[in-house]
Amino acid sequence: MKENSTFYEKQSFRQWWLWLILIFVLGFTIYNFVDNNESFSAGEMIASFAVTAIIFILFFIIKLETKIDELGVRVRLFPFHLQFKYFPWKTIRKAYIREYSPIGEYGGWGLRLGLFGKGKAYNVSGNMGLQLVFNDNKKLLIGTQKSQEMRKFLVEINNPEYNLPKFK
Repeated sequence: MKENSTFYEKQSFRQWWLWLILIFVLGFTIYNFVDNNESFSAGEMIASFAVTAIIFILFFIIKLETKIDELGVRVRLFPFHLQFKYFPWKTIRKAYIREYSPIGEYGGWGLRLGLFGKGKAYNVSGNMGLQLVFNDNKKLLIGTQKSQEMRKFLVEINNPEYNLPKFK
């Protein structure tokens, strides 16, 4: 393995069905705004358009970035995290790739608090992730679209000199 090797992944919300819903809601809002429906005041129309546009833009700019190296795991869900959150290997008891149910376990995608003690999750699509179990038994799941590449990288850096957890 090369010295200073890093696994890097950048993901965005790009599910066609999500964008279809967002475009429909934005279109409906614009239609009501242009049609100047008598049932809504100008303030209500502007507020509904602004909220819809902000949500649309937010989904467009959200990015989940993951960096893994021999020092630890870094993750950022931009724009909620401006800096990467860093988790050194010495704080992680277990790390493994697993399949999960985004809705069943975490109530959806994004920055999520797990249901029934599942811990936190950072995910934007799919159902595969890197499960981290920390020394204090807290958990963090980081979604990935590159589960095979991530698993291979984790096995490659699993060198005793780094004192990393064993990987499945």
